Amino acid sequence: MVRIIMSGCNGYMGRVVTEIVAADEDAEIVAGIDLVDNQDKTYPVFTNIADCDVPADVVIDFSSPKALDGLLSYCTEKKVAVVFCTTGYSDGQLAQIKAAADKTAVMKSANMSLGINMLLKLIKDAAKLLAPAGFDMEIVERHHNLKVDAPSGTALALADSLNEALDQQYEYKYDRSQERRRREKYEIGISAVRGGNIVGEHEVIFAGLDEVIEFKHTAYSKSVFAKGAVQAAKYMKDKPAGFYDMGDVVCG
Repeated sequence: MVRIIMSGCNGYMGRVVTEIVAADEDAEIVAGIDLVDNQDKTYPVFTNIADCDVPADVVIDFSSPKALDGLLSYCTEKKVAVVFCTTGYSDGQLAQIKAAADKTAVMKSANMSLGINMLLKLIKDAAKLLAPAGFDMEIVERHHNLKVDAPSGTALALADSLNEALDQQYEYKYDRSQERRRREKYEIGISAVRGGNIVGEHEVIFAGLDEVIEFKHTAYSKSVFAKGAVQAAKYMKDKPAGFYDMGDVVCG
């Protein structure tokens, strides 16, 4: 049984994680952290993680970058593993997270979905076979009309996975409208679509002579990220200090 502290327990993702864990025989949320304790919970909620006196194995964080300092102090002092699911960290904060991995087990990934992380693994194998055979590689990502960044962090992670498999030979092309020239051999095209309430779609296209192979992941709700976070928490229990990502969970 993995004992979880849910940081950001009263937010949307915190509530989804709570529901998922409630139906999981191998996990239990033993405490929550949030700015305001105004929700009915089956576990105690603390407004400051420093006040939490409940023994735990892992912290799942779906809160805010503002909570980082307190989380890192708690987890490194008590040697509690932590799964960071929050986005929007500065470069300095990301450096803090990596430094904390010297003292406790830390997980941080661009996307917590198990499906996306399996896709990252699959496209590496595909790229090693297909790119040398002359296949062009393109990525198309689609998200809701409220998303402000483009391309998505996941699209960039997919491109990085392809590039890593091919010895970093490729450049990323985000826009073809300003140039009138044919596609270069060593480039990965990345296109972004914004509209409606699309939760998230990512498509990796390998286009060759007379044949096309497509890998596609569609998220129908944000619960896929919560499910991945719970799986990550199970994986992180009793892990030694170090920096981990969802690829470790997928590969076992």
